[in-house]
Amino acid sequence: MYRNILFLICFLFLFGKADAQKVFTSEDVDSLKQHIQQAMVDWKIPGLAIGIVQDGKVVMAEGFGVCKLGEDQKVDANTMFGIASNTKAFTASALGLLVNEGKLSWDDRVVDYLPYFELYDPYVSQNFTIRDLLCHRSGLATFSGDLLWHSTSYSREEIIRRIKYLKPVYGFRSHYGYSNLMFLTAGEIIPAITDTSFDDFLKYRFFEPLEMQNTNISIRFQKGYSNLAIPHITKEDKVIPIDYISWDNIAPAGGINSTVNDMNHWLLMQLESGSWNGKVILPEEIQQELWSSNMVQNVSNMQHFLFPSIHFNTYGMGWDLFDYHGRKVVNHSGGLDGMISQVALVPEEKFGVVILTNSMNYLPYALMHTVIDLLMDYEGKNYSSIMNKLVNRNKEMEQLSIEKEEQSRNIKSKPSLALEDYTGVYTSKMYGDAEVKITDDQLFVQFKPAPVFKSKLEHWQYDTFKIEFKAFPSLPEGKLTFTINSLGKVEKMLIDVPNPDFDFTELDFVKVH
Repeated sequence: MYRNILFLICFLFLFGKADAQKVFTSEDVDSLKQHIQQAMVDWKIPGLAIGIVQDGKVVMAEGFGVCKLGEDQKVDANTMFGIASNTKAFTASALGLLVNEGKLSWDDRVVDYLPYFELYDPYVSQNFTIRDLLCHRSGLATFSGDLLWHSTSYSREEIIRRIKYLKPVYGFRSHYGYSNLMFLTAGEIIPAITDTSFDDFLKYRFFEPLEMQNTNISIRFQKGYSNLAIPHITKEDKVIPIDYISWDNIAPAGGINSTVNDMNHWLLMQLESGSWNGKVILPEEIQQELWSSNMVQNVSNMQHFLFPSIHFNTYGMGWDLFDYHGRKVVNHSGGLDGMISQVALVPEEKFGVVILTNSMNYLPYALMHTVIDLLMDYEGKNYSSIMNKLVNRNKEMEQLSIEKEEQSRNIKSKPSLALEDYTGVYTSKMYGDAEVKITDDQLFVQFKPAPVFKSKLEHWQYDTFKIEFKAFPSLPEGKLTFTINSLGKVEKMLIDVPNPDFDFTELDFVKVH
């Protein structure tokens, strides 16, 4: 009898404690608003929208700041932003629906659906699975090949056909390497099976059933939508608006545009075991597969410092996974030229948050942890302030490095050859052609697949020239170096534009003689 009573007490204590859940209060929302407003000043963010859901209800859906710097239109819960790589969860979920319908299996070979899919290694090409596409274990470096889609005229199929020229830097399935091109490939499996385009599949299977009325898959559909956030970047310490870049040819990796109100529907469906208004949109067993670890990522020293409770960091399919305060967090970030977003779910607490911003910043990532701290009633650090200081310090270090490089160059040096000898067509097996020509005694370079990638070449030293793609203010100034062979002729053109997203060194342009 005594043992039974003791067991009952322990049972009630343990399960009573597990059921006790922090509920977001109006005080929490007010505190969060104040934090956001100060953080936006610190990060120089023009506009931000945030949505929070809990226990099947919307706790917060609000906008801050303006859609475009210098104009009066305020950001609200219906302001449309690009969500970029938060599209990947939709793509993985779409394939999950086809798995559920028996039309494919996660471990089917990609070449069985897309015979033209080919990687650098023939063995990898023949054994690459749909699961491999969705968890970043191809062996390619992070963002490898992304210049194939950036502003090019290449179709989705043509981009995929060119992947075979990208050299892997890791062993197959041995290392995490974030790949937009693999998600593009995943998206193209859908029309191969269903005779429905990827874009329409998302519209009919997710956007319409979830009543995401202000969500689309292309900036083409932004025309006529007046409540639109404009992307911004920082150039020479000044925040400036920039144009949207089309993601149409890479849409399965990052093409969706949406609002906080619409994304709240997506979060609520996820937290209700894949159901929305009593209807199953995404079967729970498929959802759990997407949320299961497939690829290990390292927990960085910075994560250990900022978030000591984190023990693991992995990738499922279309979702990042880590633990925080003893809870599993299903999340993903998104970044396009001039916008950053963050989505996070804490399934055990039936809690979710979406953060959309119209500038390049790390606040959404920091804010995700601040919001979860509030949920877990945990007094954490001011992650926004700490990360902002680190980013500013890195900028200072980068500027010092640039100044040091400038001081070390030989300003008296001359090009090895006459300018005419550098002109001509240069070709890259992976990318296509570029042309160097002379206009008004000045060398210019232009990429053929993406004509907006053009720049004058200003001599820096020896056979190296400064290059700047002015159509894309987010890209810094870089260097273009001509290599001269033993016969005194130009052999190659090597480009380096230091930035975290696009690797120009992969282009490997060889002169056509």
